[in-house]
Amino acid sequence: MTRRARALRTNATDAERRLWLRLRNYRPRFTRQLVIGNYIVDLACREAKLAVEFDGSQHADSAYDTARTSFLESLGWRVLRFWNSDVVANPAGVAEVILAEVALRVGATHPQPLPSREGRR
Repeated sequence: MTRRARALRTNATDAERRLWLRLRNYRPRFTRQLVIGNYIVDLACREAKLAVEFDGSQHADSAYDTARTSFLESLGWRVLRFWNSDVVANPAGVAEVILAEVALRVGATHPQPLPSREGRR
């Protein structure tokens, strides 16, 4: 599974790349292609137990996706799903929804902290 997850990170979809560029610097941290049980989640925030899936049309009414969501929810994860076309058309809006959900689960998020002020008096 880990090898497959690495391959998926290397060959990310356009939707995954667009969201990753917006979310990678936020804290709590996000992870791409996280292995949870027998499943690989497209994007996850471990601290918030938030899993984000980017789906194409092949995922419409998918029994596999329903089983995956049930499994993740049984472990305490919240699953958000977005269509790839929505992510590509409005990455800022999708990122805002994801960050709002993280804030609900663990508190407000923020970009990387400011550089250290060591040496200032």
